[in-house]
Amino acid sequence: MVNASGTAFLARSAALEAITECYQSPTGCDITVFGASTPYVRVAHFFEGTVTVWELVKSGGWMMLPIILSSIAAMAIVAERLWTLRASRVTPEHLLGQVWVWIKDKQLNKEKLKELRANSPLGEILAAGLANSRHGREIMKECIEEAAARVIHELERYINALGTIAAMAPLLGLLGTVLGMIEIFSSFMGTGMTTNAAVLAGGISKALITTASGLIVGIPSVFFHRFLQRRIDELVVGMEQEAIKLVEVVQGDRDVDLAEGKA
Repeated sequence: MVNASGTAFLARSAALEAITECYQSPTGCDITVFGASTPYVRVAHFFEGTVTVWELVKSGGWMMLPIILSSIAAMAIVAERLWTLRASRVTPEHLLGQVWVWIKDKQLNKEKLKELRANSPLGEILAAGLANSRHGREIMKECIEEAAARVIHELERYINALGTIAAMAPLLGLLGTVLGMIEIFSSFMGTGMTTNAAVLAGGISKALITTASGLIVGIPSVFFHRFLQRRIDELVVGMEQEAIKLVEVVQGDRDVDLAEGKA
């Protein structure tokens, strides 16, 4: 009877040991928990990952600061431009048809022009042409071109800055690596050529962190710079087509299909 009880106790102890996990926290304290998927383990792993990222940033040296600032600036520019360069905001549908309705109903006055100018970048261009339509085709076109130049300049805001970040971030990373290598080999020479290969390899790996970080920032920046530049080109082509339609409609060379809102 005693042997049976002892056997059952040992079996329960073995099962308990199988589901018990010992976790070494980043602070050096041992935490024993039941089950690998408990919240305590997940929280500990989260903080361990945070500490690891912070250690990598510190290993990169002071050159990581401009790279991190560049990444923040690039993310802010991309988010702002993606929101600003929406087609529904820049070139609203049926806008030319609405303008033609105002012209036919003789409702096109200063208030309507002010409303049109504040409606969208395309509305600003159309309003500039309508305000000078009585002076003839050539004057109307010139006013449209002047307004389009201002609108395009506004659409391209921060794009050059994003391109600069895309080109600069990898160079900052390379500079950080070069400075790190200089420091490593200087200390290597100062020790009388006694540093072992493991220490040297560890120092080189830390120096390469800045290069990797610069590439991580630079590659997405190049992608979004090209993407946003392409979107601006498409929007400019669309506004140019709408402006040409407006000139032809106002000068009597073209009609507007009000069912579709397009010329």
